[in-house]
Amino acid sequence: MDERLTTIKGIGPGREKQLHKLGITNVTSLLTYFPRSYEDRRTIYRIGELKSGMTGGVMGNVIAVQEKRPRPRLSILEVVIADGTGPLKIVLFNQGYKKNFYKKGQRLYAYGKAEFQYGAMQMNTPQIENLGDGGEPDRGIVPIYALADGVSQFVVRSSVRNWFAANHELQEILPAEVREAHQYMSRYDAFKMMHFPASSERYEEARHQLAYEELFVMQSGLALLRNKEQCHKGSKMGPNGDLMAQCIENLPFSLTGDQQRALEDIRIDMEDERPMQRLLQGDVGSGKTVVATLSLLKAIENGYQGALMAPTEILAAQHYEGITEVCRNLGITIELLTGSTTKKEKERIYEGLADGSINMIIGTHALIQEGVNFHNLGLVIIDEQHRFGVEQRARLQQKGTYPHVLIMTATPIPRTMTLSVYGDLAVSLIKEMPPGRKPVKTYAVDSSYKERLRNFFGKEMAEGRQVYVVCPLVEESEKLDLQAAEELYLELKEYFYKAYEVGLVHGRMKPSEKDEVMNAFHKGDISLLVSTTVIEVGVNVPNATIMCIEGAERFGLSQLHQLRGRVGRGSHQSYCILVSDSKNDVSQERLKLMEQTQDGFELAEQDLLLRGSGQLFGLAQSGLPDLRVANIIKDIEILVQARKDVLDFASQHGMEKLESVMKEELEKRFGEKFLRILYN
Repeated sequence: MDERLTTIKGIGPGREKQLHKLGITNVTSLLTYFPRSYEDRRTIYRIGELKSGMTGGVMGNVIAVQEKRPRPRLSILEVVIADGTGPLKIVLFNQGYKKNFYKKGQRLYAYGKAEFQYGAMQMNTPQIENLGDGGEPDRGIVPIYALADGVSQFVVRSSVRNWFAANHELQEILPAEVREAHQYMSRYDAFKMMHFPASSERYEEARHQLAYEELFVMQSGLALLRNKEQCHKGSKMGPNGDLMAQCIENLPFSLTGDQQRALEDIRIDMEDERPMQRLLQGDVGSGKTVVATLSLLKAIENGYQGALMAPTEILAAQHYEGITEVCRNLGITIELLTGSTTKKEKERIYEGLADGSINMIIGTHALIQEGVNFHNLGLVIIDEQHRFGVEQRARLQQKGTYPHVLIMTATPIPRTMTLSVYGDLAVSLIKEMPPGRKPVKTYAVDSSYKERLRNFFGKEMAEGRQVYVVCPLVEESEKLDLQAAEELYLELKEYFYKAYEVGLVHGRMKPSEKDEVMNAFHKGDISLLVSTTVIEVGVNVPNATIMCIEGAERFGLSQLHQLRGRVGRGSHQSYCILVSDSKNDVSQERLKLMEQTQDGFELAEQDLLLRGSGQLFGLAQSGLPDLRVANIIKDIEILVQARKDVLDFASQHGMEKLESVMKEELEKRFGEKFLRILYN
């Protein structure tokens, strides 16, 4: 199916160029360019049969074309067609350039919703086809494709139809026994029913089958990844020892039940000779770092070294400070390695890691640079995995001989996503909050509260607290957003003139400038911080008690929850204020959810339901392809079934058989990068 498009009847260089505009470059991408919707054209109505509110298709000859411009920036193109039973007015808004497309006497087909308005039957922006002399419109259930300028439905439809006319089979991907167990139609028929369904029932069957196929391939890749990690012998550790016990004794608090359960999961994994591959999910402020520290101490007391990699320098420095404090008087050597570490310091640290005198290293991407060699690396911890690619995770693991791996994230990941994106990992959850942690009071308000909010900021800062004000940043309008944030910064600076220090952080600043402002806020030299970037996950300022988010409707629920987690880290009551003037129902519903729940996992599920899964795997940078048919939310049952079937097939026939059956498809969908990780 990698043949050129020109092998299909009717596609010459010109049409091939048109299809390229849609990202269709070969037969595979043409067949997987699925329709965005369908029109039921099994019946073609006479114009006189149309009733107001009815959706359907009619044919007629053009009797009039007129463009009106009732006001600046609004053009209305009216094309009137008739078929002997009455006229129909086709109305196109701001499409004046199409005026010359339509001529009197031309035969058109129009499909859309008919409305009786201003004494005549009309259709606003319907699907229109020029039928030419004696042409007939497509009948049946007709696919409607997403288009680009200069490409018509006819071009895509006829290209797909001509391929099916000349070909009568497609290579099967699923193992034969799996296809038989589910009584699936042939893959050729499934694709044909997706483009040209015989009925809505047949379409549903085909969609289910191709969604299952996508998820089966994805789960096969994840199962092989996990197996690859587990078929090696790693660093088998002994039981928990004195270092861990001493550290727990020195903690100024007791571990929560969830922390204890996560540590038990990790203990079992690390005492096995197969390398641990575990995801530690914990909501903001649930105490994952303590679990990470104790896990690192377990590796150290067994004679190994431990490494923790964080996505930013400020987060790495924070981990270093916190862990050094917790491990004080334990007699171990901990170092920090980032891009800012001086050349001389780096050389000293490289030496200490290579000879084993450094027990624990905390750092950024600097840990995976050449020159970093460990004496005996036993445990790798990666914080906020979605900020790193799979290759970076693999490169850190390769610094040791199959070390145990623990991945931490404060981004609540719904079950659907955990099963898919992180399907190669075992999962531990920390949902319980440490005692004494007060819920952050959350309020959604509109911009009429501006003055009251400023008084509230002043009141909190007068008591020595700090405030975050976050502005949304959307790439397409980056300049406008930055301008708005700078204006707000200047406004607040003037409002709190001399009384309180106001700072600004935005995405166009150099990392060193950003770090300087964040460090000043961290130290308390800045009382109010305006930011256009999502403030670094994990940045810990216990003294900050207000998180005010402007344009809150422009953030996802998970993002809002992450931002809310920047406050409420100290003993004082904290507040999250969501400012939005949006009247959109979905936006209102999302802000209401934020007011009502503090549970990040529940919010993450709701976010996926409200916003759709979108580029789910882009977020995880996991090397997995985006899904074309399956919907990760709605198809959770299909996902669970596909995962079960993959594991059943592997346990019955062995991983080698699964690999040989699926390798070709894995290479097509996951690309070389994935295979390099699988086979290195």
